[in-house]
Amino acid sequence: GPEALLLWKSKSTFTSFGVFLLQMGWGDLGAFGEPSKETPNLDQMASEGMLFLDFYTANPLCSPSRAALLTGRLPVRNGFYTTNAHARNAYTPQDIVGGIPDYELLLPELLKKAGYTNKIIGKWHLGHRPQFHPLKHGFDEWFGSPNCHFGPFDNRALPNIPVYKDWEMIGRYYEDFKIDLKTGEANLTQIYLQEALDFISKQQASQQPFFLYWAIDATHAPVYASKHFLGTSQRGLYGDAVREIDDSIGKILKHLQKLGISEDTFVFFTSDNGAALISAPKQGGSNGRFLCGKQTTFEGGMREPAIAWWPGHIPAGGVSHQLGNVMDLFTTSLSLAGLQPPSDRQIDGIDLLPAILQGKLIDRPIFYYRGNEMMAVRVGLYKAHYWTWSNSWEEYGKGIDFCPGQNVSGVTTHTQEEHTNLPLLFHLGRDPGEKYPLSFVSDEYQRAMEQISAVVQQHKATMVPGEPQLNVCDKAVMNWSPPGCEKLGKCLKQPESDPKKCFWPH
Repeated sequence: GPEALLLWKSKSTFTSFGVFLLQMGWGDLGAFGEPSKETPNLDQMASEGMLFLDFYTANPLCSPSRAALLTGRLPVRNGFYTTNAHARNAYTPQDIVGGIPDYELLLPELLKKAGYTNKIIGKWHLGHRPQFHPLKHGFDEWFGSPNCHFGPFDNRALPNIPVYKDWEMIGRYYEDFKIDLKTGEANLTQIYLQEALDFISKQQASQQPFFLYWAIDATHAPVYASKHFLGTSQRGLYGDAVREIDDSIGKILKHLQKLGISEDTFVFFTSDNGAALISAPKQGGSNGRFLCGKQTTFEGGMREPAIAWWPGHIPAGGVSHQLGNVMDLFTTSLSLAGLQPPSDRQIDGIDLLPAILQGKLIDRPIFYYRGNEMMAVRVGLYKAHYWTWSNSWEEYGKGIDFCPGQNVSGVTTHTQEEHTNLPLLFHLGRDPGEKYPLSFVSDEYQRAMEQISAVVQQHKATMVPGEPQLNVCDKAVMNWSPPGCEKLGKCLKQPESDPKKCFWPH
């Protein structure tokens, strides 16, 4: 989903933040060239703030990238990966046993020490068992769900996903929170918008610095929008959802301005992965000129739209080519709050404030992981693929295609191809679509690979993977009886525990 981060402090003390985090592609915004120009509010946010053109997620899938954003660490370090098979994407479905470990320090936990009140609105996706509850990991308030809005389920083989207000569930998707799969109508984005506006008003009234993590999921298939937006986009239902999100972000920014706190609020908009092309064109977005989409380590899977907004601080109309990553939001937010990142662990995020406020370019690589494997690395304008894989022939044969209409021979491979000895090298300035690998015998290839090899060697030498959290699945841990179910009469009978290795085909 698309995601937004808001951080606010009053003038006398410090800044509040917000992060908007959504599942949207690089090519879904007018500011990035989307032809139907249906995102006027995000486009205005970009014209008033700074557009990041080289901003990445830490993983091409939702849960690991969210874990990375909130810990400032690569998923292979914070445990959000699997070792059940080589280079597989894994997330937190209902039957996952793992989640965010207690020893990981999340951004809201650290901000609490500086007096912040923290709220998450929307999808958490870092584990749904009691020990993984967001309020146990630094958030003070929550309105949303632990998993995606899949369903409707029969509540016997699979329970419907609960929606929480703080500690307890207040209903389930499809039962109490309707999503019409025929028309795509659901009122959820409006509910999430109102939650954000109310939270901001309350904190401003009590002069309480806040961190708001707005992680809505309307653009995640099954896509939904409220009645007012249905049928209003040239792009179909997906476009309707994008228009409603755009409208909501516009309302949130106007609300900050109306309350007179926009100059004390740092806002960042980005996505947790590239648009899901498997659900295209009806329920999928656009990754612009980039290759493939969600699930892959090609640019379309990991390069994200990103906008930083902070009136009076960020020069309007700025464009940055700083290599950025969602993990940087962790370090940057701490810096804004006057805090240091934890020194007892490897932090992969960097402080983007010099890039945002002074236009500096900070030299740093981007690592593209898929599960337990470093698939590619970007240094400067060069990207080297050490492994290529879109998805297996077997899955492709079932009609699952992460690169529809974009087959690049020898690049978008259906078997896992290792290129460790001779990585495939692309110059992303001349070839953002990764269509023309550089010749192995060229001087340019030799020069660039010399630099990249040194970066990779150092990265691998110091890499200590965390305990993998996404290996074990068990139907007994599903959302049968979440806290609060007794009051609602919505507790379901839990099956006997039967732990198994999770199966991750991608």
